[in-house]
Amino acid sequence: MRGIYGRIKVITEDNFKEHIIMIKEIIKIGNVELKNRLIMPPVATYLSTDDGKVTDKIIEYYGARSKGGNIGMIITEHCYIFQQGKAKANQLSIANDDDVEGLTRLVNIIHQNGTKAMAQLNHAGATTFETLTGMRKVSASAVPFPFQVSPLNEVLPEALTPGGISELVDCFALAAVRAKAAGYDGVEIHSAHTYLLNQFYSPLTNKREDEYGGSLENRLRFHVEVIKKVREAVGPDYLISLRLGGCDYMEGGSTIEDAVNAAQILETAGIDMIDLSGGMCGYRREGHEEPGYFKDMSIPVKATVSIPVMLTGGIKKISEADELLREDAADLIGVGRELLKDPNWADREMSN
Repeated sequence: MRGIYGRIKVITEDNFKEHIIMIKEIIKIGNVELKNRLIMPPVATYLSTDDGKVTDKIIEYYGARSKGGNIGMIITEHCYIFQQGKAKANQLSIANDDDVEGLTRLVNIIHQNGTKAMAQLNHAGATTFETLTGMRKVSASAVPFPFQVSPLNEVLPEALTPGGISELVDCFALAAVRAKAAGYDGVEIHSAHTYLLNQFYSPLTNKREDEYGGSLENRLRFHVEVIKKVREAVGPDYLISLRLGGCDYMEGGSTIEDAVNAAQILETAGIDMIDLSGGMCGYRREGHEEPGYFKDMSIPVKATVSIPVMLTGGIKKISEADELLREDAADLIGVGRELLKDPNWADREMSN
């Protein structure tokens, strides 16, 4: 007889896996142990001050979702690493040393109930407005977004120079140091949902002819430089994840094959976890509402890497999350929209 995470039943080795409530299993990512495999992925609230500081409203929001202690880790909403990369008004900032005090408060409220916390580091690239940042917007190439209409395409971005790329690599590393100082258990580098690193990864927006364009390895060069600089800044034992918009699901865009090969390159570069989502299609996939609608990408990625793989998208019940784990679609399951709507969702679902 074996105690199986919420069920006690006499079972055989042959049917052992199908009876496990896998979402309740402990998992270790790098040197960080999570009490279960349920993740709250980053979903922006835009509840900060005008200059990106933590507010009581943000504290209350994350406190409400972590209070039951039923989420293994919360990845807080994307933080801009540099004013030029601020995506929207009232976005959370990790661009300055004086952001650390408020972020420490945020981490503390999440940690109170035994939930781990990860900071997501981001630069919006071309998906921002010069009227918001007060700075010229930049991207991989000076091209319009092929799927965007006005006003994003009213002003074309400048193509980053190698020197500009190097400066932003340093900004990511400094932001990671601030996250560590605030008490975060790790950082996630954002390369999905049309933002700057995703703009380098996707052939739809990367038309460069230098060492940062063309082949997949070149389109990931910026990513690899960020990972290595962040690792150097935070040390060998600190958790580093990368959110990869692995497939654009658009003609001429990045493919599932790209995602598989990219995951291997990124693992070699030094990440501890890969968080898969959509690329230029955003966090949704047209014509798909089924639980885990990016699993056609996550399954082959998981089969080729040794680090944990996280999957989000369309999951509304713990039973759906558990099924995705059982079919080896991922090692971790992210549920964002349900938690956005209902702070008690995890407490109710995980108690069943």
